[in-house]
Order: sequence, then C-alpha cells, then structure tokens
Amino acid sequence: MTIFRFRLTRAASVAKEVFGEESLPGVLIVDRYQAYNKIRCIIQYCYASPAAGLRHIKDLGKEFPDPQEVQDFINIAAPLLAQAIKLRTLPISDEAFYTQADQLKSDIQQVMHSPAQHAGIQKIQNIFRENAHRLYHWAEDRSIPADNNFAERELRKLVIARKISFGSQADAGAKTREIVMTTLLTLQKRQPVNVMANLKACLDELARDPNQDPYQLLLAPNTS
Repeated sequence: MTIFRFRLTRAASVAKEVFGEESLPGVLIVDRYQAYNKIRCIIQYCYASPAAGLRHIKDLGKEFPDPQEVQDFINIAAPLLAQAIKLRTLPISDEAFYTQADQLKSDIQQVMHSPAQHAGIQKIQNIFRENAHRLYHWAEDRSIPADNNFAERELRKLVIARKISFGSQADAGAKTREIVMTTLLTLQKRQPVNVMANLKACLDELARDPNQDPYQLLLAPNTS
C-alpha cells in the first residue's frame, strides 16, 4: 500500500495519522526527521539520505574539497555505505549476505569511530555513534533495506508535478490529490496489469449504485 498525505505542517501528528499510537511490527525506513521518532516501531535510518548518509558525505566533499582528511574519509566511508545499500539485491545466498553484512557493519563502525580532526567529519561520525540502534538493522535482516529510495521514487513524479503546477491551492484540492494518488499507486502494486480497467469498473459500479463502498470495490482483498 502507498499512502499520501498533504498537510500544512510537518509535525509528528501527520506521521501519527498514518501509523497510529499502537506498537507496530516491522521496520520503518526513514531519514532523520524527528517526527518519525514518535512512531512506536523499529526504525532504520536511510543510508542514502542527505541527513545521515551518502549524500551528506558527498556534500561534505563539495563544501571542503581541499582538506586531505576530508577526502580520505569520503573515499573510505562512501563506498561502504553504497555497498550496504546494494548488498541485499546481489544474487548471493543468505549465508553469504550475512557474512558480508557483518563485515560491512564492522568496517562502517570502524570508520565512524576513528579519530578525526575536521568538524564536518566529526558531525557525520557522531550521527553514527549516537544512533547505532537505528543504523544496522539491514545487517541483521536481509528483508530490511539500508535506504528508503523506494519511497523517494514513489514521490518523485508527484513532487515534479507539484513544482510545475505550484501544487494545490485549496484544502479540497489537496485532499482530492492525496486520495487519487493513494488509490492509483496502491492499485498499481496490487493489480499492476489492470489498474485503469479496475478503476473504470469501480466507477461504473458506483454510477449504478452510489451507496457501494469504493474501498470494497477497489482494494478489498480477493478471498475467493
């Protein structure tokens, strides 16, 4: 399922609206945006995020291109994080995955705990030192990605459309857009071949009987 929410705030209330107040199974893959800290589940920080991962490290190199210490740190840390992101997709056995994951985790920890003089390096290292409980779940379970690139890709088309159209100008338009996007992308996951056909069939049924539940027509699981 894909769920879109368009709100005028980035407060934790928006995340709670989706995830609720109860403890949840599974792992939530996020950047370091603090609103997610209120969600009662295991959290994995994204290794590709500009707040805690590859992009943060690469931005450090752009900001400080001259210090050799910075370049040495980037040359070691960036490939390790990139390998962590790619590892679960490699055509290797689970045994090989966990062996390599354990080594990668150890190598990343070594880099993040090595002495550093540059303040920019120390800032990144502190993120990994202070949030170790949210940075290595990918190494313990192959089903957990080390990045949330999937969610970023889900958002990209909508973000581009919003930029071009200047977004929704009223609450009603925002609500309509979030419902349409939630429905279409969820349908695409469940019925990738017949999204538009199923949507048309649903609308035809509602035209015949407006009292029917659109959710049941579109998204209810088929138990037959």
